[in-house]
Amino acid sequence: MARRRQLDASSPLVRVEADQDDWAAADPDLILLMLAQTQWIRSFEQYVLELAADGLVHGPAHSSIGQEGSAVGSVVHLRSDDFINGSHRGHHQFLAKAFAHVMTTEPKALPVVTPEVHEVMRRTLAEICGLADGYCRGRGGSMHLQWREAGAMGTNAIVGGGVPQAAGFAFNQLRSGTDAVTVTYFGDGAVNIGSVLETLNLASAWKLPVCFFIENNQYAVSTPVSKSTGEPRLAARGLGFNIPAWHVDGMDALAVHTAMAEALEHMRAGRGPTIIEADVYRYFHQNGPYPGSAFGYRTKDEETAWRQRDPLEQLRRYAVDLGLVTEDEVRACAEESDAVVKSIGDGLLETAPDGKPGQRRIRPNLWPEPAFVDVGIRGDLSELADSRYEEQGSFSGELAERRFIDVVSEVMARRMEIDPSIVVLGEDVDGLKGGTNGATRRPLELFPERVLGTPICENAFTGLALGMALDGRFKPVVEFMYADFMWVAADQIFNQVAKARHMFGGHHSVPFVMRSKIAAGTGYGSQHSMDPAGILTTAPGLRVVAPSTPFDYVGMMNTALACNDPVVVLEHVDLYTSTGPAPADDLDYRLPIGKAALRSTGDDLTIITYLSMVSHCIEALRDVDIAADLIDLRWLDRASLDWDTIEASVKKTNRVLIVEQGAVGTSYGGWLADEIHRRLFDWLDAPVQRVTGAEASPSISKVLERAAIARTEEVLAALRAIAQS
Repeated sequence: MARRRQLDASSPLVRVEADQDDWAAADPDLILLMLAQTQWIRSFEQYVLELAADGLVHGPAHSSIGQEGSAVGSVVHLRSDDFINGSHRGHHQFLAKAFAHVMTTEPKALPVVTPEVHEVMRRTLAEICGLADGYCRGRGGSMHLQWREAGAMGTNAIVGGGVPQAAGFAFNQLRSGTDAVTVTYFGDGAVNIGSVLETLNLASAWKLPVCFFIENNQYAVSTPVSKSTGEPRLAARGLGFNIPAWHVDGMDALAVHTAMAEALEHMRAGRGPTIIEADVYRYFHQNGPYPGSAFGYRTKDEETAWRQRDPLEQLRRYAVDLGLVTEDEVRACAEESDAVVKSIGDGLLETAPDGKPGQRRIRPNLWPEPAFVDVGIRGDLSELADSRYEEQGSFSGELAERRFIDVVSEVMARRMEIDPSIVVLGEDVDGLKGGTNGATRRPLELFPERVLGTPICENAFTGLALGMALDGRFKPVVEFMYADFMWVAADQIFNQVAKARHMFGGHHSVPFVMRSKIAAGTGYGSQHSMDPAGILTTAPGLRVVAPSTPFDYVGMMNTALACNDPVVVLEHVDLYTSTGPAPADDLDYRLPIGKAALRSTGDDLTIITYLSMVSHCIEALRDVDIAADLIDLRWLDRASLDWDTIEASVKKTNRVLIVEQGAVGTSYGGWLADEIHRRLFDWLDAPVQRVTGAEASPSISKVLERAAIARTEEVLAALRAIAQS
């Protein structure tokens, strides 16, 4: 018969509990500090719910009342260079981290609200109310709280969305040679999210100092843990990734502190990530001032049972029983805390004119100015002020005929030589002698320690790269093997990377470069062939570039890597083996953002295109009697589009043809045609014409693939039709 034996996990899963003796042995100053901070958070949260009940919080108010012990217990001894991030329910963690940052010395008695603590509460309340003086200038509200100076790197409204970024913070901390760590907070609902599981694996593989802190408050909105997973011990997720895990009563702040101390010792020693699962309970519904029982998914008996284990009451009881404070001092602390928060609120509110008695409103002068609405979507490009810009026609250096893909590889190596903060990451970039197409060949030869092959986990490594960029010590260059794979990472690209600068107030850089290739015509079928430009350019925070020549690639990649905005660099596989003039040795010039190139000139027609379709247009023009301005856009995003060149050409030719290769449904040209009609209608003698691919995605069949994409023949047909009209 087959033999069987029980296998043990490589990492431990342990339960940590604190009993009466542990409380008696604990540092009295620690207990008093946790008591004061828990009280401050409780008073703050209760006041936020009052404002929400009065309609003074626009949007959600995700209360953390009942969960304060897990936040204070885990944060109280983190340093300012330790980072945290969290989820939509993150007031308590944000406040705890901010308090730890401003309380630079440990008090020897029950702490009082200092001016610094008062300011933290004031600015946090202002942010939750959407006011200009909030930490994110009113843009973040309840769900997007960030104060980078304190190491509070941002809470996140996408369930599990911030977890990959925490791995990026931890990567920077590790690579910088520090023993600092990152703690990422999320709930039981996020444990089953793919990006979270991907990040657990990546953090374990790279031994990153990140603690995955699971606040198991028993419900994802109204769905209990028992219905969400077959393994309700959420910390057990760590066993599958060889990550040690602690399970703790999150209502017991000292037990949480003990578990975190052990996890910190593990991470600061360079032994990789940890998991802590804290059982907690939110006293109120997912959002607002009503209990869950009011919505029928919890019972009042259940809520009462959890309230009897209240973390604040436990701290009060132990502090009094141990003789650290008196009942009167505890009461005075609560009264002071309530009064401080109320006074802060009074400073934000006024009696509503013509309202009911007692009705209040936000003071009008505290709102952000409406003109601030778009400020900070992207930067002002002042970082490029000292650029040396070159164009091929005026380049004074030596040019040589060079392969496109060789230039891709060499310019990245050159930038990595000059800038030691650049790190390249993606699937197989460290293998196959330079990735699947050779784009990382030279960087891999010169800087193998900064060319990082990742597991297949687009959401995780994209979010990790965003964390690197937000922290700023390293500059990530992410390679997607195919452009279609960006859609696996769509949350991180569209909800995180593109929105981060604006969402958190608009005053921090996001230096981040993403590269990918369009592979239409290679036989790789529907899921490896798309042109993503039409969709990427709907995200206002992204800059999108599309180089069509080796010379332009050098200048545009250099500009992308110098830019403090996230930049997507699109490449086409047809261009990789092509050759063209490129610098023989000067790889340091840039091309200006927002400047298109005229590849030919003429009075009959304006042709607008990008990437490989530039050469197809040039080829088609040889076979027709049309003299056309051929505009190679180069920069595709709305903020960077060269309208000066487009308008000058259209006013000269009065006719427009937009040419692109990909499917009509995800077309970039659809938006561009609409905008040209809006801006230049009076100068057009005919509607804007377009060449695109078919409705269908390319197929594996060589015949059907060719039918699905545009090339020279489709451009030629459109030109002939225009010539005859």
